[in-house]
Amino acid sequence: MELRSVEELMDLLYACRHQRALRTAALLRRSRPADKELQVAGLVHGIEELLGPADGAAHAVRHLLGERVYHLVRGDGVPADDVLRLRQADEESRTAGFDAGVLEDWRTVLELVAARNSRLGAVD
Repeated sequence: MELRSVEELMDLLYACRHQRALRTAALLRRSRPADKELQVAGLVHGIEELLGPADGAAHAVRHLLGERVYHLVRGDGVPADDVLRLRQADEESRTAGFDAGVLEDWRTVLELVAARNSRLGAVD
């Protein structure tokens, strides 16, 4: 499956148990506020529960969100620090007890990363 729009991605995220993904993304936003792609990877890696292993989730978002998010979700091809931070945030989100907001709060960030990827894809 390949996602073609933020709306399709949002539908998938709503279908998942997205509270943990929201907490993961929020933790990444706190620790790396300028790194939108890392935050988005934290948000979308949870769709693997619907699409199969991380590789299935990574391939689903590759076209829409770009190579870096693809590699972050896969856990390869990016600096080890980024992969480690993503894994740590995911682990911490399992026990974190804070209000991470609602999924709709992330739509703009998803649109921003998708638009940035679209512009880069047009250049390549």
